[in-house]
Amino acid sequence: MLTRVAAVLVTPGMAGAAPPGVDPAEFLTAMAEDTYEMIAGLELVRPVILSAGVPGLAEIAWPGTPVLTIGSPTGAFAALAALYEAGAETADEAVVVSGDAPDLPPLLIGKLFRELGRADLAVCPAEGGGAVAVAARLPVPGWAAPDLDEPDVVAAMRRRAPGPRMVATGPGWHRLRKPEDVARLDPGLEGWDNTRALLM
Repeated sequence: MLTRVAAVLVTPGMAGAAPPGVDPAEFLTAMAEDTYEMIAGLELVRPVILSAGVPGLAEIAWPGTPVLTIGSPTGAFAALAALYEAGAETADEAVVVSGDAPDLPPLLIGKLFRELGRADLAVCPAEGGGAVAVAARLPVPGWAAPDLDEPDVVAAMRRRAPGPRMVATGPGWHRLRKPEDVARLDPGLEGWDNTRALLM
């Protein structure tokens, strides 16, 4: 059976999506917690939180969830590999999810893992550029160091890949990167309870 890990990547800049009247730090924490709870609810997947300079994230984690501090968002997969090596375990596949996607349907993460059956890397593109999530087989090859904020992650990774059909794409989604993006949240979707509570 495949061993899979799913990590929420949280960066300070994500607080910039807070709408007027909402504390940016609280908004960032709410988004991160909603995204984390989505991946923590996935079956047969070990959740992790990756902090690129955001303190206090251990408070939103369930008991036993590792919270790793990383120096750069592009080092996310290296951090996950190091986590497993330190525990003398191995993981076969990993996905890194941007912490500003509180209403991301878990089905889209499942689709990325399915794409790894035929590709080394699978990307959930973000509306407006960048990526919502990137999944990869581990260990991640040196050419695959995705930046979720790179305008066209898929094209960039395909240029770096040593062969064709090594980078797959799944259905896209949206991220909350500026205050007006809050309008993209669908009240009819389940989840994103913490973000929802701040906006009501």
